[in-house]
Parts: sequence; C-alpha cells; structure tokens
Amino acid sequence: MSHNLLQGKRGIIFGALDENSIAWKVAERAKEEGAVFVLTNAPVALRKGDIFRLAEKTGSEVISADVTQVDDIENLLNEAMKILGGKIDFILHSVGMSPNVRKGLHYTELDYNYLNKTLDVSAISLHKVLQTAYQMDAINEWGSVVALSYIAAQRTFSSYSDMAQAKAMLESIARSFGYHYGKKRKVRVNTISQSPTKTTAGQGVGGFNAFYSYANCMSPLGNASSEQCANYCILMFSDMTRMVTMQNLFHDGGYSTMGISDKLIDDCFVCTGDCHEKNTEK
Repeated sequence: MSHNLLQGKRGIIFGALDENSIAWKVAERAKEEGAVFVLTNAPVALRKGDIFRLAEKTGSEVISADVTQVDDIENLLNEAMKILGGKIDFILHSVGMSPNVRKGLHYTELDYNYLNKTLDVSAISLHKVLQTAYQMDAINEWGSVVALSYIAAQRTFSSYSDMAQAKAMLESIARSFGYHYGKKRKVRVNTISQSPTKTTAGQGVGGFNAFYSYANCMSPLGNASSEQCANYCILMFSDMTRMVTMQNLFHDGGYSTMGISDKLIDDCFVCTGDCHEKNTEK
C-alpha cells in the first residue's frame, strides 16, 4: 500500500546487489512511495548484473561508483542531480565488506591491510559521501541520510570480526556529521541497527544462522525482515521524521533491550547445570 510518503523526492540508493539486499527492497518501496532515484554500486558488484533488473523495474538509472573514491562520489552526485533534475533528498548507505571475514581470518589474526579496507568500505565511505555532498551542497534542506548498522557495534559477536569496529565507526560518523550537516542545511543523518537479515552479505558472516536463531528467540516480536527494514527506511526518508537525527535506531523486534526470554529458556537452550564444572575440569 502506498501513502505517497516520498512523492516528489529524489534519492541515491547504495548497495542493491540482488533481491536479498535490503537496499533492493528500499528501492522497490521508494518507487511505490513516489520517489525517483538512481542506483549505485561498485564496478565489481555491477558485474553480477542483477541491479539492472531492479533499475528497469523501478525506472531508475545505474551509476557505477567506488564509494571509497572521492572522485567517483563527486561524479555520482553530479550525474544523479542531472538525471533527477535537482538536489538530492535522501541517501541510503547500505555498504559493507570485510576481506578478513571473506578469507576466514580469526579476529586475533587480522590482516591490518584488510582491516583498513574493511573500515574504508564499510564506515569511512559514509564520511566521504557526507563530506562530498556537504561541500557540493548536494542535499536539500531537511534531507535524510540513513546508513545500515548492526548491534555488533555495541556487543561482541565472536565471528563478526572487524565488521564490529566498522559498524561502531559508522555510527560515530553519523552522529558527528549529523551535527554539522544539521547546522548547515538541516540534513538529518541516522543509522538503523537491523536484526540479523538473510541477505547475501549477511549470510557470509560465520555463525550467521546462530545469530539469526538466537535473535529470533530473544526478540518479543521476532526478527525484522528486509521488507520491514525497507519500510522503516522509507519513514526515515519522509517528512514524518524531520526532527530525528544523529540517532542509532534499533529495528530488531526488541532484541537490543532483552536479557533473556522465556522462549530461549523453554525452546532454545538446555543446560544441565554442570557446564561450569566441566569447563573448570578442562
């Protein structure tokens, strides 16, 4: 059902890889709500080709851009404004990648060159997008920028590796730049901390199925789906949330506030009471 929440608004959506991507769902919903936008991803991701099907479905154009390269971001913003006929009203940053995770390197044995790449792609890229847009004055007053995060920014997930540092930095950048952009142009900048979601990227993290099942047991409302996350993003892009900025917004069915749940006790966890004794004996 459409409510025309984004009627007349222009945007840029980063990171739609395939139909499992949250960014893909956001693009579909943004179209339904009346927005026009361009889609963008790194050249290597465009080779997969799926994004062009999304572009055809939503009447959008695809602009190749490496989000770590300022020249690419400048070109993206210039081309987007030409295509869309004016300044941008919303941006979705749905970008994340860890070479350390991809190569299965243990957290205690990180390759630091890979770590720098993780931080650049997954977090510093948000600063580059915001700084470039700020200097170009590319976002309209009351515009909205949303970046997707995860609760590993605050809590330890043993196999999430250096992506945890990337998400913590991402949220910090949103807070810091949110102040400056808010003062200059009333542009709001937020992060959404989403439930474990069965995206192509998410399922590449070791132990994902355990993350997903555990969060689903803990959350009173269950895990939030990619479609539900897309709805939340649309709300954040709309004028209904004009006074929300510099926030990390948990969209996780209540998981982030839970300690333990009846479901976890009754259905998902069995303890004989001698776990500590066995560990001590070892």
